[in-house]
Amino acid sequence: MLTTIHDHYSHHESIRLATTRANVSMRKITLFASSATASVDEIVGNLKAAIRPATRVVGITWVHSSTGIRLPIREIAAMLGGLPDPPLLVVDGVHGLGAADDTVATMGADYFCAGTHKWMFAPRGTGLVWANAANWGRLRPLVPNFTEIESYNAWTEDRPPAGPANAARMMPGGFHAFEHQWAIGAAFRMHKQMQRPRVAARITAMNDQLKQGLAGLPKVKMHTPRAAALSAGLVAFEIDGVGPNDIVKQLLARRIVASTSPYAVSYARLAPSLVNTPAEVDEALRAVRALAS
Repeated sequence: MLTTIHDHYSHHESIRLATTRANVSMRKITLFASSATASVDEIVGNLKAAIRPATRVVGITWVHSSTGIRLPIREIAAMLGGLPDPPLLVVDGVHGLGAADDTVATMGADYFCAGTHKWMFAPRGTGLVWANAANWGRLRPLVPNFTEIESYNAWTEDRPPAGPANAARMMPGGFHAFEHQWAIGAAFRMHKQMQRPRVAARITAMNDQLKQGLAGLPKVKMHTPRAAALSAGLVAFEIDGVGPNDIVKQLLARRIVASTSPYAVSYARLAPSLVNTPAEVDEALRAVRALAS
């Protein structure tokens, strides 16, 4: 299984646990020299160069919460699909879903996983896993499900379930939080009503405004690409002489909510969203300017 050094704990740890169960190896590679100046060709080229005949699964993240870079998933999927024996592509899409104007089912991923509590505004603890029928059929359940009637009928008849695995069969068992499931549906309906291109354009415009403002500040270094095609709703930056935790604390004292990226190398982050306005972006920029002056 091939992944990158840039991925989050949850992705790395999921891969580690999976490789332990399956008795296979895991490799991490570097996709780019600098997130701020990375290009599509550099990212796709480095990933392609790392593919070996034994590589069966590639695990990557759509939008990196460490630096805010957005990977070109379609171009990566096309590159992998052109190989003689293409590996499966598994995408962590948590910070792209609801922020970017794209359709999960046509991006080219074999499996797409994302929490829905961030840009989709569904409750915390909710999320989704997408795959097509053929890829659901590759999987083997780990726990009993309370969703597929065939599994229950097979139990009552003392036989294995018939047919390949499917999404219902892969659902976790136990009593479901239906209010959360209903809330997810409401969140997706809300985004559909607002129209996904309009949502993405609004988020892009405010993040472009933030990046343009940060780029002109002394002592501020951005780690998120300026290009909209390689970024989404997160902007990671640092200020010379001020630690990321201190940046967050001092911004909060000015009523600006920021966060730090939970990685070994951490940066401060701002994330203009649908709940924000251009005036609030300007206010955040004035606060950062004051810290950097």
